[in-house]
Amino acid sequence: MIFSLLRTPHSVLRIKTMSFYLLVLLFYSVFLMLIGWWASRSVRSAEDFFVAGRRLSPALLFATLLAANLGAGSTVGATGIGYTYGLSAWWWVGSAGIGSLILGFTVGPKMWRVAKDHGFYTVGDFLEYRYSRAVRGLIALLLWFGTLAILAGQLIPLAWILNLVTGIPKFAACLLGGTVVVVYFTFGGLMSTARVNAVQLIVKLTGFLLTFFLVVNAGDLFSDDETITAGFTSLFGDDPSRIWAYFIVLVPAFIVSPGLLQKIYGARDAGTVRRGVTWNAIALMLFAFVPAMLGMAARAEFPTLETQDLALPRLLIDSLPIWVGGLTLAAVFSAEISSADAVLFMLTTSLSKDLYQTFINPEASDARLLTVSRITAVVAGLFGVILAAILPDIISALTIFYSILSVALFVPLIAGLYSAKPDARSALMTIVGSVSIMVVIHVLTGGTGYWSLSPATWGISTAIAIMAGHIVRK
Repeated sequence: MIFSLLRTPHSVLRIKTMSFYLLVLLFYSVFLMLIGWWASRSVRSAEDFFVAGRRLSPALLFATLLAANLGAGSTVGATGIGYTYGLSAWWWVGSAGIGSLILGFTVGPKMWRVAKDHGFYTVGDFLEYRYSRAVRGLIALLLWFGTLAILAGQLIPLAWILNLVTGIPKFAACLLGGTVVVVYFTFGGLMSTARVNAVQLIVKLTGFLLTFFLVVNAGDLFSDDETITAGFTSLFGDDPSRIWAYFIVLVPAFIVSPGLLQKIYGARDAGTVRRGVTWNAIALMLFAFVPAMLGMAARAEFPTLETQDLALPRLLIDSLPIWVGGLTLAAVFSAEISSADAVLFMLTTSLSKDLYQTFINPEASDARLLTVSRITAVVAGLFGVILAAILPDIISALTIFYSILSVALFVPLIAGLYSAKPDARSALMTIVGSVSIMVVIHVLTGGTGYWSLSPATWGISTAIAIMAGHIVRK
């Protein structure tokens, strides 16, 4: 076994190990909530809550973006893909890095300037300014459902981990993780999450990199399992269509994600955006090798796991010394809740601004908006917990969100930002037409698409065709 030199006698230390891991997670959870409370003392207005007073430095922007991006999909999910498909799992996180690199040099700085000039807090503010309230409302409606799915997607692996460590039911584990996120986010919004994310990032990178180097130095990463093909050790794998599906969904999603753009709104200047986002992109593309190779190692060590989502938790709990496992378990915990707070941030700001202040109470005071935002965070967190207990796995949950995000928002936002020709009518037609095509093809093909092109690829192609046709005719 490749980890024989790293193991402690499992039959003797099992109970003590589980207790140690539980204590690590509990103390770490309390520590994060205290940081959120401490940071919230400087929150005095909705601007502080939504965009951190537009005071984020390059380092803080980098930390909060990377912490948000290294979540369930980038750790537990990507390791699971590595367990099943091998090195080509790089493309799940690597595509996010490619999208982030484009964001840092193009859309990010431009969106920051528009947001700064007009006092925008959300992407919905931009959509209403550029198109209409109808476009803002439609995008918000579509993203609310997708955002709940991705919030659940961050809590699902947390449930697996806590279940393995303590044996508590999945719903109870989701509730515990959701509570930690809701508490420190509700304290101070972006102001508190940026500081909590900085701590989480240190723990996360330390834990994962230490585990990675221990695994690499321990021995052969390649299983003798006869079901493994040559593509398992190839960056492009056996199925290029799967890699293309990752690329076409994730690259656009990480260019226009409201959760990322609204964090960018908090930067102190355009130069901060370029540096912070670019550092984040480079880190993502380098980190992408870590979960892929950990998944390969897990396949060699545990070839018969009941689900690929167990690959990383099982590797950490059963194959590492207790002190390394405890640190890396805290890193995994950080990954899940740091992404969950980013999603909660996106959902809360959208509901409070795009729904409440836009359609229900346009005259809401700054204090009232702040109160509504905090109440919304609690309610959204509860719904995310419930959904996490229902959805089957991480990638299923994340794919729902990224597909909706890329298909519905990418083309209208980019076209509206770089061209004066698109109007509200063309934006609405693009959104409705592209999402409809994606849903119909998904239903007709069971999610596989036609001619090796996924439903999301057809949806984005439809969006480009509709918007391009309008621009050419104008």
